[in-house]
Parts: sequence; C-alpha cells; structure tokens
Amino acid sequence: MLRTITLAGLLVLPLLLVGCGGGSKVTKDEVKTDGTTATAKSSKSTAGKKRLIFLTNVEDDFWNTCRAGLQEGAKTYELESAGLTVVMDKNNQEAEGQINKLRQYGSESDVAGVAISVIRADNKAIATELRNLQKKGIKVITVDGDVNREKYRDARTFYIGTDNHIGGLTLGTATKRVLESRQLKSGGYVQFVGYTDNDNARARMDGFKEAVGKAFEEKDRMADEAKRGKSAENVRIALDKNPDGLAVLVGIWAYNAPVIAKVVEERKVREKVTVATFDAAADAIQEMDKGNIDVMVVQNPFDMGVQTVRLLKAMVTSDDNTVKEMFPNNGKPDGDVYTTGLRVIVPSEASPIKADLFDPKIVEFMTLPKLKEWLAKYKLTCT
Repeated sequence: MLRTITLAGLLVLPLLLVGCGGGSKVTKDEVKTDGTTATAKSSKSTAGKKRLIFLTNVEDDFWNTCRAGLQEGAKTYELESAGLTVVMDKNNQEAEGQINKLRQYGSESDVAGVAISVIRADNKAIATELRNLQKKGIKVITVDGDVNREKYRDARTFYIGTDNHIGGLTLGTATKRVLESRQLKSGGYVQFVGYTDNDNARARMDGFKEAVGKAFEEKDRMADEAKRGKSAENVRIALDKNPDGLAVLVGIWAYNAPVIAKVVEERKVREKVTVATFDAAADAIQEMDKGNIDVMVVQNPFDMGVQTVRLLKAMVTSDDNTVKEMFPNNGKPDGDVYTTGLRVIVPSEASPIKADLFDPKIVEFMTLPKLKEWLAKYKLTCT
C-alpha cells in the first residue's frame, strides 16, 4: 500500500482548447488565452510584456496538454494585467539544445522567468546556465524533470511535477499484482526510456524496481535518446537477449508505451509478457484498448502548466504569500517540491489491479472506458 505524501488536490479541468496531438508544431509559441498561438518574439501581443518561458525536454504530445495548462494558468492568474505573457519552447531532444536556448534567454531583456523540464539531470552545463539566469535576476524553476538534487539543487529554486519515485512505486505495485494473478513468482524485466540519467526516468525506474520486489530481476535499463525507431529496436534486442522470456516490459516515457505494445504484438509474445507503462499517449490508449498494455500510470501535465504560471508569476511579482502557500515547508528537506497527481489506468474492471492497492490521496484509480469519457469531456486525446 502506498501511504506517503499528501496530494495538493487532483485537478478538475476547465474546458480545454488544446490537447495532445493538437496545437502548433512551432518551436516557440505564445500561449494566448483565446487558444491560438503566435511566434513569441514577433507577436505584437508580447510587446511591452515580460516573458515566462517553459522549455520542454523533447518534442512530445505530452507537452500539448501542458501548454493547455499554461493557457488556463494565464487566464486564472491574470498574467496580462501583471504585464506578463507565457510561451512554450520545445527542445530538440538533445542536452545541447537546452544549453543553447538557456544561453539565448540570458541575452534577451524581456525574459522574467524560465521553467524547464531538464533533459539530463547530471548535465553540469545545463545547471551552469540555470545559475547564470538566476544571477541575471531571472526566476528559474524545474517542471516534470529536475536537476540532480544532490549536485545542482541550487540551479533552480523550486520543482513542480510528479513525485517520480512514488510514480515508480505505483507502477511497480500495480505490475506486481498482475504478475501474482498470472502466478509468476520470479522473472526478468527491462525498463525502456529516453535517457537513463534523466531525473524523472531514474526515479521512476528505481521506484519500480523497489516495488516489484527482489524476486523479479532487472535485466537492463535501455536508453533510446527519445527516438521511436531506436526505442522499438531496443525492445527487439531485449527480447532477443532473453530467449527464455521476460516477465515484464516497462515503458518509462510516453512514447515507449505504444512502441513496446507494437513490438510485443509483432513478436507474438503478448500472452507471455506483462506490459506496464507511464503516461497515456493517444496511441498508447489505442494499444491498451486492443489488449496490449496491462497498466498505465498517468501524470497531470495540465496541472503542471497551471502551477508553473501560478508560481513564476508569484516569484516575479514578489507574491510571497502564494509562494508560501505552494511551499509551506520550504527550507526543510524536499520542501522545495510541489507534487502534482497520478492516475492508475487499467483496461477494464476485470483487471486484477484494484483501487484498494493505492492511497486515494495520491492516486486516482480509473478504467480505460472512464478515462476515455474524461478525455472526451475535455476535448483531449491523451494525458
């Protein structure tokens, strides 16, 4: 049973205009409150305003839902009246891309705050550029992917996002129940992700390993550099290297889920392997609907966007009350962390995974049909 943190509250979403798979594919766009986007530097709507910039780690539909949250946050927290605007800048999937963009922000006088999903937690150059931004008076936070907190915690002020260790524990707990239902007491598993030294990836994989138990052996952690082709090849290699079979294939980033499911179907090994993944990308939802995924642990990128705007505005405008409300334990261990929610998604009521496995203060349990109803209600295709 997971009994650890108190969730700040699972979000009841307002009607969204942008969702996974939708929206512009430009690299930098203003999150306008009418649902449209505009190039950040050239848009007249940014004239005279200071920018809050959200820099992603990779290009993924996951961030379109976060953009919708930024949009809602801009309305809810009245950015315009504060002389602020928020833009999303999508990274090219490389650490060097984030480094270059951070240097660029430091040279632009209208940048007031930066939120970044750090692609490589141990990258010293990224941490250095974040510190440089702070020296120039730019407010810096991390969202979804943090820096290595032991080495570079001072490179940002706060972190917003999933407690990724709890996320890993949640996925491991759910997977263990599936394995028990299949009367498996031992076996191997492989975890697949973009980068094994990414903060959220490492925390999720460590949490999964802890919860699934020592009877199940972690055979490998395979990085694919956020490339779907390499991700698919990694799954094939893992299956080839373990001819006696693997008990579980674990997808850590959003695109890993459908890739694993498709390779499992291609190799005709579905009856022999459990598929456990993070996030509910549109094609992952389709694969679960087809019976190719046993469980998904889903984050709340919309709320990440909303809370990013709330926090950065408060930091820029010296709204200490809001900062204290969000981080009442700041100065204490992990008091600089704001946790957004988790959902566990299973194919149907027939799943051996049940709601009573999880603390309802942390985890919302939902069947796939219920998730699809929720997505349709808010005009989303993934979360």
